[in-house]
Amino acid sequence: METSSSKIQAAIQVENLVSHYGDREILKNISLEVPQGEILVIMGGSGSGKSTFLRSLLGLKKATSGKVSLLGQNIMQMTEAQMHAMRKNMGVAFQGGALFNSLTVGENVRLPLREHTELDEATINIMSRMKLEVVNLAGFEDLKPAELSGGMIKRAALARAIVMDPKLLFFDEPSAGLDPVAAVELDELILTLRDAMQMTIVVVTHELESAYKIADRITVLDQGKILMTGSVDEVKNSSNKRIQSLLHRQARNEEIDADEYLQRLTRQASSS
Repeated sequence: METSSSKIQAAIQVENLVSHYGDREILKNISLEVPQGEILVIMGGSGSGKSTFLRSLLGLKKATSGKVSLLGQNIMQMTEAQMHAMRKNMGVAFQGGALFNSLTVGENVRLPLREHTELDEATINIMSRMKLEVVNLAGFEDLKPAELSGGMIKRAALARAIVMDPKLLFFDEPSAGLDPVAAVELDELILTLRDAMQMTIVVVTHELESAYKIADRITVLDQGKILMTGSVDEVKNSSNKRIQSLLHRQARNEEIDADEYLQRLTRQASSS
C-alpha cells in the first residue's frame, strides 16, 4: 500500500486557474500538477495561452481566480516580499536570453548572486564559473553577449538561471532560432540539469523533436484549455483531432455558423 509519505510531492500545483486580459478570457479553468524532478513540456498553437500560463506560474500575471502553488506555497496569496523570496527558488531562461548587453557573460551570471545574496566576491566568482562550466561556456566569461552565437547566448542565460541552484526552472522556447546541432546540445543540457540537480523543469516550446526528447510529460493547450496531459507516447497516439493537427502542423478547419457569425458582428458593431 502506498502511503502519503511515499508519494512524490507536487512541486507545482495549479487549481481551476482562470485569467483574463480585459474582458477576454485567456485561461479557462486550468488544473495541473507537476511532481518534483519532472520535466513538463507545454505545447500549443499560437493564441493557445502558453505564454499567459507561464507568466501565471512565474507570478508575473495576476490571475482572475484559482490557485497556483509553488513548492507547497500559494503564490496568489503572497505579499511582494514573500514572492521575492520565492523567486530565489526559481530560475527563468527567457526566449531571447535577456542578457544585459553592457555586461560580460560572467557579470550577467554573477548578477543574481550579487543582488540576492550576501556572499563574498570570491565565492560568487567560483559559483558563476562552476555554472558556466556546467553549460560548456568555461573560458567565455569575459565576452559580451554580442560576441556569442545564438546557442551560446541560450546557454549563458541558462547559467544565470541556475546560478542560485533553484528548485524550479522555467524555459521559454529554448530551441527557438537555433541550428539543429545547438538545439540537440541544449536538450541534452536540460536533461543533465534535471538528473544532476534534481530540478523540476517547465518548458514552453513548439519544437516537436525537442519536446519528444526531453519531456517526462506533455501538456497540450488549445484556446486556453488543457486538451490533455500525458507521456510522449500518449500524446503522439492521442485520438484528439486537434492534438493530431498540432503535431502534424495541419491548419485548423472549422465550420462557421452563419447565424452565430452575424450575431457576433452585430454585437461588435453595437459596442464600438
